[in-house]
Amino acid sequence: MSREPRGPNEKLGTVLALAGISNAGLARRVNDLGAQRGLTLRYDKTSVARWVSKGMVPQGAAPHLIAAAIGSKLGRPVPLHEIGLADADPAPEVGLAFPRDIGQAVRSATELYRLDLAGRRGGVGIWQSLAGSFAVSAYATPASRWLISPADSSVAREPEDAEPATSTTNGASTEALPQRVGHSDVTKLREAAEDARRWDSKYGGGDWRSSMVPECLRVDAAPLLLGSYSDEVGRSLFGATAELTRLAGWMAFDTGQQEAAQRYYIQALRLARAAADVPLGGYVLASMSLQATYRGFADEGVDLAQAALERNRGLATARTMSFFRLVEARAQAKSGDGPACGAALKSAEGWLERARAGDPDPSWLDFYSAERFAADAAECYRDLRLPRQVRRFTEQALARPTEEFVRSHGLRLVVSAVAELESGNLDAACAAGARAVEVANRISSARTTEYVRDLMNRLEAFRDEPRVAELREQARPLLVAPA
Repeated sequence: MSREPRGPNEKLGTVLALAGISNAGLARRVNDLGAQRGLTLRYDKTSVARWVSKGMVPQGAAPHLIAAAIGSKLGRPVPLHEIGLADADPAPEVGLAFPRDIGQAVRSATELYRLDLAGRRGGVGIWQSLAGSFAVSAYATPASRWLISPADSSVAREPEDAEPATSTTNGASTEALPQRVGHSDVTKLREAAEDARRWDSKYGGGDWRSSMVPECLRVDAAPLLLGSYSDEVGRSLFGATAELTRLAGWMAFDTGQQEAAQRYYIQALRLARAAADVPLGGYVLASMSLQATYRGFADEGVDLAQAALERNRGLATARTMSFFRLVEARAQAKSGDGPACGAALKSAEGWLERARAGDPDPSWLDFYSAERFAADAAECYRDLRLPRQVRRFTEQALARPTEEFVRSHGLRLVVSAVAELESGNLDAACAAGARAVEVANRISSARTTEYVRDLMNRLEAFRDEPRVAELREQARPLLVAPA
């Protein structure tokens, strides 16, 4: 449905021409974006013509999907006012800001937490109707501001700055004195982050236990951020909340909610700056890099990884620096730069060899090991189409399988299957593929599902082979389920 006509929408027509999108092309893109968000839309070129020539405004999520479709083609966010749809129902333009002021930073983060859950409760999740789609350009300002100044001068929040706590009894809301935050409050957040990291690694970002992170941010973290605290407690609070926020972004990324992930990452970086935790900020940048690379923006992925490296020289532990270099290698490989990838991998390996058991490594890096290095090196060589190297590193990565990192094990098996296939070993490829499918069927991870689908597409040339047909049947639930 659409609202009453109001005259030609010249802004929309102009931007469509600038983006080189036809009426039919826009309708198709909007329908596809809606389908990705669980919406059934049936717009066609006539619908778009009405939007442009008569100024009709579609209802619901459509205006925001239009902005997302055009923004994806232009490679940047497109606000509703630019396409003449500013009077549509407002969508949550939250989480993209990287405020300089610490008070504004708190408001930006807590608004994101609150709005997220409100959308989840409303049936159609907030990320399904979110204005704008993933745009790598949105990372430019956060990264540059963090590089210029990775720490706030003071984050103390006095009682007069804090918001009163609210509670509801018998339907009536009452206000209490602002909460005074202590170290015990921060400890609870850190424990929640550690629990969530374990669930995420073992069951995937879409598992219900992992998806409780946004709830924790809204119910537990937001009131603390809005309370009062000393500079010392505040730094610790911002650090713990940054960890949780980055984790929420990582889980959204793993389940294919790229718009949500981007906003969580930006807020996590801002919170890490408030915590004066440069290594944690680098970890957020590394997460941004992996997402940018995954979305096809390898050059920007290199920039983000190198930003993490540069600010952490002389600050981060050897193991942390190794991981940042490994993330850079992933982006270099995706861009097709073999020599740069090789140099980054060599550096990452060198840093890892320097790491010692007694080093003060951050707890969020406990997943990183020699096996993880080998797994990512294998993916680098897969992207560079060097199957012999892929096989060598995959063997190292699978040498010590663990129940703690189930998703990673599944991804490694898919990479192994691809390497065997490219080496002409169909039996070995199907065997590794079968083990990967078994893992993918018992976790909730869109990335793992996409890896399996990619493998099955590569096996399409051998579809008449009984072993391939058997594997396809085993993978059927993954092939028919929405990505």
